[in-house]
Amino acid sequence: MVEQSQAQALYIKDLKRHKRKVRFFRILILVIFLAQWEITAAFHIVDPFIFSSPSRLIHCCYDMLLHNSLLYHIGITLFETLVSFFLVTLFTILIATILWLSKGISETLDPYLVVLNSLPKSALAPLLIVWLGGNYKTIIVTGMSVAIFGSILSLYTTFLTMDADKLLLIRTLGGTKKDVLFKILIPGNIPVILSIMKVNIGLCLVGVIIGEFIAAKKGLGYLIIYGSQVFKLDWVILSILILCIIAMTLYQLTSSIENKYVKMRNH
Repeated sequence: MVEQSQAQALYIKDLKRHKRKVRFFRILILVIFLAQWEITAAFHIVDPFIFSSPSRLIHCCYDMLLHNSLLYHIGITLFETLVSFFLVTLFTILIATILWLSKGISETLDPYLVVLNSLPKSALAPLLIVWLGGNYKTIIVTGMSVAIFGSILSLYTTFLTMDADKLLLIRTLGGTKKDVLFKILIPGNIPVILSIMKVNIGLCLVGVIIGEFIAAKKGLGYLIIYGSQVFKLDWVILSILILCIIAMTLYQLTSSIENKYVKMRNH
């Protein structure tokens, strides 16, 4: 028993060391990249007007924060992303459940969902502007369109592959479809739903930026398009870097929710 405990302690120590090593090299790669970027821009090896530099971006960020414009644009993009993400999650569960409940509806809608999932969503954005107008509703719907069809198909396919023995057991005991749905199907697929959410949060952000490219007068997508048009490339690069940070943060948040659920289920 003591030997096992020592082996466990050694394993945990090695695991922590490995994680620290990975974290160190991640930070090192980032520092080297930023240093090379700053040096090459300072010595005009690359054109700082086109490629900017870390120091220029810091100055640009400070200037935009000073005029209260940057936080406003970030807030708009975050709001549109989170609303589209919430609606995608809600409609994914709802529609996948309806498809599972009715074989006729699922067989009828299946080819349409496949086609809509395969369709380039940027092609829908101009139509959505005409139908809904150039406002936040269009951008939210565009964000939803990127993620929703694929997530519906994924969740519905998972519903169909549920453990047949469990389904047979609950039906043998007199359970109805409602019992199967709320006691087996949805609780048993929460890990899958959380996994789909991890993917969807990034897809919704992509869809929102596509919408802001075309229809918006505010948001980080608007800053990227406007900055490229007036050659304020510091705005463009800064907005792209902020989008990377937002995407990483949102992904980590959904991952932490998934990890907490896994820990709760194991306990």
